[in-house]
Amino acid sequence: MLLARDGDHHAFSQLCAMKIASLTALARLILHDEYMAREAVQDALIDAWRGIRGIRDPDRFDAWLRRTLIRACYGRANEGARRRRIEVELAGYDQPVGTQLSLDVERRDRIERGLRRLQPEQRAVLVLTYYLDLPLAEAAATLGIPLGTMKSRLNRATTALRAALEAEDRASAVTEGAPA
Repeated sequence: MLLARDGDHHAFSQLCAMKIASLTALARLILHDEYMAREAVQDALIDAWRGIRGIRDPDRFDAWLRRTLIRACYGRANEGARRRRIEVELAGYDQPVGTQLSLDVERRDRIERGLRRLQPEQRAVLVLTYYLDLPLAEAAATLGIPLGTMKSRLNRATTALRAALEAEDRASAVTEGAPA
């Protein structure tokens, strides 16, 4: 980290190579779009290279890099919101639901659909807390916000996810009950 901070391109490349998989996974979870996630990671790494000289505490590099990525994700999400998206729903087909694995897949799919309805800022709070399992203080530091703000954002994001899941359930109940 110190060599990279002093301008060594090779050291920075090696440092990034170790982090790129986890950064891409985090961006994918926040943005729910493979292309935008890769672009956000690229933006974050460019910003990281430009700003690495400002890091005073090398032990905080990971948190700083995650914070840089989250800002890049917010930028990509805002850019993506300006572009019009067209999604095509594929007709579902009946599958036997007898195993625990299929229940887990259904549950995970349901949560994914609920997360898609949230704002990127809300997804970021939930991903840092529940997917990366960061302590609230570290998640707050990653986002650059006070701990109290993190707690309130987590509460609002959880409430929003719950509402999105309930809306999804109501929509599917209406669809199932509609005459064919």
